[in-house]
Amino acid sequence: MSLKTRILGLAAILIISAATASWLAYRQLSSSIIERWGQQVAEIQVRYDSARLLQSLEREIGLARQMAKSSALVQWAQNPDAPQRQAEAIHQMESFRTNFRDKSYFVALRSNGHYFYNNANNEYAGNQYRYTLNPDNPDDAWFFQLIAEGRDFHLNVNPDTELGVTKLWIDVLMRDPQGEILGMVGTGLNLDSFLQDIVDIGQAGITTLFVDYNGAIQLYRDRNYIDFASIIKPEGQKNTVDLLFDTPQDKQKILGMLQLLKHRQGQAGAVESGFVTVDGREHLAGVAFLPTIGWFEITLIDLDTLLPASYLWPLIGVFLISLLVSLLLFHIIIQSRILRPLLALEGGVKRLREGDFNLPYMPKPDNEIGRLVDHFETMANRLQYNTHELETEVNLRTEELHRLARVDALTGLKNRRGIDELLEQEIQRAARQNQGFGLIWLDIDHFKAINDHYGHQAGDEVLCRVALWLKTCLRPYDHPGRWGGDEFVIVLSPCDPQTLDQIAHRIRAHVEVESQRTGTPVTVSVGGYYGQPGEGLDTLLRHADQALYQAKQRGRNCVFIRRPQNEPIRPA
Repeated sequence: MSLKTRILGLAAILIISAATASWLAYRQLSSSIIERWGQQVAEIQVRYDSARLLQSLEREIGLARQMAKSSALVQWAQNPDAPQRQAEAIHQMESFRTNFRDKSYFVALRSNGHYFYNNANNEYAGNQYRYTLNPDNPDDAWFFQLIAEGRDFHLNVNPDTELGVTKLWIDVLMRDPQGEILGMVGTGLNLDSFLQDIVDIGQAGITTLFVDYNGAIQLYRDRNYIDFASIIKPEGQKNTVDLLFDTPQDKQKILGMLQLLKHRQGQAGAVESGFVTVDGREHLAGVAFLPTIGWFEITLIDLDTLLPASYLWPLIGVFLISLLVSLLLFHIIIQSRILRPLLALEGGVKRLREGDFNLPYMPKPDNEIGRLVDHFETMANRLQYNTHELETEVNLRTEELHRLARVDALTGLKNRRGIDELLEQEIQRAARQNQGFGLIWLDIDHFKAINDHYGHQAGDEVLCRVALWLKTCLRPYDHPGRWGGDEFVIVLSPCDPQTLDQIAHRIRAHVEVESQRTGTPVTVSVGGYYGQPGEGLDTLLRHADQALYQAKQRGRNCVFIRRPQNEPIRPA
């Protein structure tokens, strides 16, 4: 055997040995890197999918809760046989329908079981009553089950055989002021389009599904696995999440994750992950609990599809060709093109997991890792944008609720709470600037007789007209408000006693004259008080109320102004 052959043979043996060792090391290293990366991606994907679902549902849930508290619907549900209240309630339902995403709603009354519904096509306009719920009908059992449980809010996927639709239903109980259940309201989201938008979004290697608190499948790309009408099924007959897994060990693992997250509900953003087998392929499962809707979000990531190990094989070819002369170069390449970007990506994932969107610089090599980093940054920016949008929407809703809490829904004026706050501000301003201000308290004369003779709807119209007439009589910077019933309170600032007297008489005369044109004559009794610095809210209201009492005692349709020195200005 020649030396050349021996050298070549030895070189071949060394190369094969080095290649084998390198291959084994590569397999171990790449598997470890992919596993660590996959766990981070699984957590990010779970949070991302959860945010998309909640973003789609929270607005609908908020509208449904607002609908359940509608005074028109509550009053109708208490007296469902009153035609006028039913007409007002249906008008209110239709106003909510245009705001729901699916342009549909339902209302079910507990007292008579009547079920009302209208869809995006306004198909049932004028005929919203569809059918009567029957406790002996299995298709209607969901309603009576939710009523019996007293659950104020519930999500369920259920086909309505009467209407011929299958939707993701948002159910909210309607209660009276004493907490008695009057019925149920809500809306539905088209199941097929919702699955397409939220679940089956075409991400290769990523499967998303949602299960309820007991593990029954609610949203999944394969409708055959969805457990419709879960609430009325006994345990053991539901399509639960363990049906998707091959081995008993994996079934127990995924159910164990659900149980663990149930005990960790107080930990915001908690995610559990682990490897399971689905259809003979190993997947990384990430699970999170969504306390807002009481569901679990499960993401299954097929790492072989998302990042196949074969993507890195060209590096092995380069190593085998130039093993003896490029070990250092290979080390640099591995370090710069794989490990460094992955470690930077891991650092970015950790920051994102902790809620820090200020990501560090992450190198982007021109390969799959670089594209992955780019996708991660895009996803992080999108998540930051969605988070900002959600925070902005919450702030806007909070501001709107704050405003509505201080505005009378009928007249559009400030309500009693709004006037109380305004008076507190005026009291502080008066003390600070040592200047008084005017307070007018008036009510509509014989308002009960108007209600009794013309009806409550006419009475409401009178209240609205009086509110409008008050605005036309006042200066732009005066503040009228409805104190309650037929009583109105007006804060005049800046103001002096003469201005208070002029405006009070102007209001009385203007209301009397304008009401003659409407066909329903209306007069008001007006009491006024000029508040002094240092006087408290109770004192101001007591003097104004006494002035109003004096105006009524003098025969109504008159003005009585009470001064701090008890020197009244009598009407002309």
